[in-house]
Amino acid sequence: MAAIATVRTAPLGTVETLRRIDGLLDRLDTGDVRGGAAAALSLGEVDRLIARLQSVRLSLVAEADRSEIASGSGLTGTSAWLALSTRRDGGQAARDVRLAAALDSDLPATRAALAAGDVSTEHAHVIARATAQLPDGLSLHERAAIEGDLVRRARLVDPATLRKEGRRILSATERSRAEVDAHEDHVLRAEEEAALAKSRLTWHHNGDGTTTGHFTLPSLAAAILAKTVQQIASPRRFAQRAATVAKAAGAGTRAEVEVATWDAFRTADGDWAHRYGKAFVELLEHLPTDSLSGKVAATVVVTIDHDRLEAAVGAAHLDTGQDLSAGEVRRLACNAGILPAVLGGRSVRLDLGRQERFFTEAQRTALATRYDSCAAHGCDRPYAWSELHHEDPWSRGGRTDLAMAVPLCGHHHRRAHDGRYSHHVVTDVQGRKTVTFALRR
Repeated sequence: MAAIATVRTAPLGTVETLRRIDGLLDRLDTGDVRGGAAAALSLGEVDRLIARLQSVRLSLVAEADRSEIASGSGLTGTSAWLALSTRRDGGQAARDVRLAAALDSDLPATRAALAAGDVSTEHAHVIARATAQLPDGLSLHERAAIEGDLVRRARLVDPATLRKEGRRILSATERSRAEVDAHEDHVLRAEEEAALAKSRLTWHHNGDGTTTGHFTLPSLAAAILAKTVQQIASPRRFAQRAATVAKAAGAGTRAEVEVATWDAFRTADGDWAHRYGKAFVELLEHLPTDSLSGKVAATVVVTIDHDRLEAAVGAAHLDTGQDLSAGEVRRLACNAGILPAVLGGRSVRLDLGRQERFFTEAQRTALATRYDSCAAHGCDRPYAWSELHHEDPWSRGGRTDLAMAVPLCGHHHRRAHDGRYSHHVVTDVQGRKTVTFALRR
């Protein structure tokens, strides 16, 4: 009887294995994939292999973190080292380090599933976050059951669905519905508070009549904004307007009107991003300000000569520092949030003496025709940001007259009332004031 020899191959090292994979990719020919079914099968296999390689990568990150490799290079930590080594965003590098540490120490089932290519790194991030949010007092057995349930669901659903289900993951243990509901509520409240803390809005004037901005909002606020903009830009709304135009242009039958309407819609306003941009402009131009405290503080004041307004030729000036054409001012004159200050028009009583403690919105509007910015010397904060300060303090008998109003930004208004500083006001021949400050000795 012949003996059967068993050949055992020694496992390859990590570096050698990765080099062989790299070499095999050089020999890969995707041209041999024909047909949708074959492409789908190959795509699934690619995703599985990517997940397995991501598992290797995270294991290496965890080893680098344990070895404190960053300390030898003078960097602040593993996240900084990873960002520099892989040319990745610092925030993403920090997320990778946290996930690598969690997989290495607390999530054996998730680590095994990722290594097998059964789940993606996005799923692993969701599982790590869901288990980190679990309440104190759970046993090791309960935590293992919860992780196992999350891994099983990760094989079947996308990360967004898994994230929702993870909020009620206590149901995988023998906990009451009230406890599950309480945990879900706690997780949602924590997410909402964190989202609000991350809210940001920035903008940059490009110098060509446009402004570029970036915002980060809680998902609810973003959903409200998106639904509003989409409604304004919707084809149905556009079609109603275009149908009216088509009828007026002589389109006779209903079919002719529909064809003319949708032809106009397809050719108007370019792509969807542009349509949404125009819808956003329309939304901002019609924001109501009557319910705000200090309506004029949230109102754009447009200053223009009466003759220019009638002729629709020339420039108008905004209290935010920009200029507009006279024709654009005429378009905006009826919109909420736009207040025209027409020089040479009917006057409003603006001197109130001792009758009123605070300056009125009419006075604030009138001053927008004189000032572009805060009255403090060298300050370029726009007039729209300013607060009206009494040149002669009200507490000492000062009057709430237009001639006594000094627009100061919040910083300089506080300084005007700071006893450590003295200030001096100079009024020019056109009635504009300039305030200089000096530290008292």
